[in-house]
Amino acid sequence: MFKPNNDEQYNPSYNASNEPDEVETVVGPSVVVEGDFASEGNILVKGTVSGNVKTGKLLTVEHGARILANIKAGSAVISGSVKGNVRVLERLELTESAQVDGDVTCKTLVVAAGALVEGKVVMKGIEIEGIKNDKKKSSLRSKVKLASDDKSDK
Repeated sequence: MFKPNNDEQYNPSYNASNEPDEVETVVGPSVVVEGDFASEGNILVKGTVSGNVKTGKLLTVEHGARILANIKAGSAVISGSVKGNVRVLERLELTESAQVDGDVTCKTLVVAAGALVEGKVVMKGIEIEGIKNDKKKSSLRSKVKLASDDKSDK
């Protein structure tokens, strides 16, 4: 990798592990990848990927880039468009130009004004007592009541 000279300002992307950011794989702006794409390192997408994308580290989708499949990543920053489900273990950041058409699952979600999401959002870690249990109980009561109503009609 290269190191910026003193005149350049170095601005690393978010890195969940606090290790130095080094992009291992770059999909250039004129590149179209068809098929599943997996890497153990950081991935930077500037072009188009038509296939599942998987990395245990940081995935960056730049403005103008497109991913037309599901994503699994350790963390992600999306500025382009994604048509598919996005599963991120840690932090997902959607910038103002991000467009996601699919379900989103992550631990931490950062959404800038202007980002667009169409799909279900699930964030791990919610522990509000009684919410999920009450839904199950009420649907069970409805089923039990319906079954007893059927018996009384005979």
